[in-house]
Amino acid sequence: MGTDLTSNLSTIWAVIIFFGVFMYVVMDGFDLGIGMLFPFVPDRHERDVMMNTVAPVWDGNETWLVLGGAALFAAFPRAYAIILSALYLPLIFMLLGLIFRGVAFEFRFKALDHERPVWDLAFIGGSVTAAFFQGVALGTYVHGIALVATATRPQFAGGAFDWLAPFPLMCGVGVMVAYTLLGCTWLIFRTEGPLQRRMLTTARPLALLLVVAIVAVSIWTPLADADVAARWFTWPGMLWFAPVPILVVAGVILLLRSLAGAAPHHGPFMASLGLIFLGYTGLAISIWPNIVPPTLSIWAAASPPASQGFALVGTLFILPFVLGYSCFSYYVFRGKVKLGEGYH
Repeated sequence: MGTDLTSNLSTIWAVIIFFGVFMYVVMDGFDLGIGMLFPFVPDRHERDVMMNTVAPVWDGNETWLVLGGAALFAAFPRAYAIILSALYLPLIFMLLGLIFRGVAFEFRFKALDHERPVWDLAFIGGSVTAAFFQGVALGTYVHGIALVATATRPQFAGGAFDWLAPFPLMCGVGVMVAYTLLGCTWLIFRTEGPLQRRMLTTARPLALLLVVAIVAVSIWTPLADADVAARWFTWPGMLWFAPVPILVVAGVILLLRSLAGAAPHHGPFMASLGLIFLGYTGLAISIWPNIVPPTLSIWAAASPPASQGFALVGTLFILPFVLGYSCFSYYVFRGKVKLGEGYH
């Protein structure tokens, strides 16, 4: 495991990466979900409202993804090299989707009326592509990356198309469902009138689909990995981790009840975030303490303590500013967005 200093620094960096990736999932998840909801909302003005709910804040959402990637490179360079090698194609497709979506977001408001449907399609396609390949990358990572031991360090031993497997593809669809539900509940939170009512109708089947995805991943993962099964279903791990599935059931009930309320506001969105957090936490529990499942631990992949400590000082200095800016921007642009209003 290494020295106590290396162990402590590696654990801190693992928590920072966990936090950064989760913040990206939260903040860019509903943004991507709005793009995937576009086909269900044909009215141009309602689409304008949907985009205006995120127009003031969406630019900063990818900051958290950059933070997670940079932290992985600084603290666990061996893991960074292996993960990038294994997920090269899914990550390239994801970045292309984010580029198309970002360009479409800016150009749509400036396009002529007859050109706008083209940018709508680019926004939809970019959102679907980015969300799906994020899920594929996650599924490939959780399912395990093939490694081979060498004289110096572990190396990636798989192929460029290892992600073309049933579990990663299922995870891709699951992430699309999760993001679409986040986008749906975000619009319930930020809009009113016919658009909000349409989102209420759409959110209920999406919530049930998310439950199906969570159950499928929860069953598939321990069946495919004996270590994961032992962690979740043997004593005393079963006692420690039992609250996670119990809280998932409670979260689903809370979400459905909040959607059935007389005047839903932020409740459905917060319940959806809770379900996403529990699913994300469950996956983290399944792979801990490995940074590259199934065998490379955070301590084996860590950079020297001096490098981790030096980078940690700068990260802990800048992290409050990034978090503060994000909170401030969401606070300033809070409230309902109505037809005719906009920030573009």
